Amino acid sequence: MSVTIQDIHQASQRIKPYIHRTPVLTNESLNQKVGVNVFMKCENFQKVGAFKFRGASNAVWSLTDEEAKLGVCTHSSGNHAQALALAAKMRGIPAYIVMPNNAPQVKKDAVAGYGGQITFCEPTLEARESNLERIKNETGANVVHPYNDERVIAGQGTATLELLEEIPDLDVIIAPVGGGGLISGTSIAAIETKKRIRVIAAEPEMADDAFRSMQAEKIIPSENPKTIADGLLTSLGTLTFPIIQERVEQVVTVSEESMIESMKFIWERAKIIIEPSSATVIAILWEKKIDLSGLKVGVILSGGNVDLGKLYW
Repeated sequence: MSVTIQDIHQASQRIKPYIHRTPVLTNESLNQKVGVNVFMKCENFQKVGAFKFRGASNAVWSLTDEEAKLGVCTHSSGNHAQALALAAKMRGIPAYIVMPNNAPQVKKDAVAGYGGQITFCEPTLEARESNLERIKNETGANVVHPYNDERVIAGQGTATLELLEEIPDLDVIIAPVGGGGLISGTSIAAIETKKRIRVIAAEPEMADDAFRSMQAEKIIPSENPKTIADGLLTSLGTLTFPIIQERVEQVVTVSEESMIESMKFIWERAKIIIEPSSATVIAILWEKKIDLSGLKVGVILSGGNVDLGKLYW
């Protein structure tokens, strides 16, 4: 079973009482700079500062009361951990979060602040997965994967439904790709709502596994990527990759330099704080690698969680 537009509409109704309907903003300086009419869907203003709260909320509120009593569990070093902890807190159920011991302190603090019960582990996938399996067996909690989960994909697609309600005549939508939950939900919501719209995925050159997977027509795992876009380090999932293959026109990679330059521009000119993962979508327009001149382009600003003690410029 793949995610349908009906799943995304149901998710939208289900999570509406709990999430922020984020604004769509424009900036004339940016439009002039890139030669495109840009409409920014500001998920950096979402609860926990990222789109991840949509998918986590949909997963948590999809559970029956019986399932919910046992809580939810996941492994994540970042925004998904915070999102799931807060969604669980809002439903009054436990959230068990496996985090690598080298996760940023600001993220550890946030997860704890939202009431997540953290288990620290070695920073390897094997350690994360084995600890999660143990917790699931001990507690009976429901596993909510950060992106390879139909409930999560449907939740992430709700941002695009909102964007197209406000700006129905978009030509193109661009979203970042890491594990693929956001771009999968985005592409289903976009193409099922507006048949001829183009959906493009943005990815750092230094973590280009989605780009290479599309070329190879099979999942090429991400191996030790070195990019400032710490939200885009994961490999594609078995659910997300087929959706991307079917619906995403292309994956466009961007340089670290253009991510930093465009991120700084958005901070300074639009007064919007975005994180490097979000900057990938602006960097595509910045680099002009593909010709979108004169088009109406929606971009999903995926998050705004930046360590202000370590700025990139």
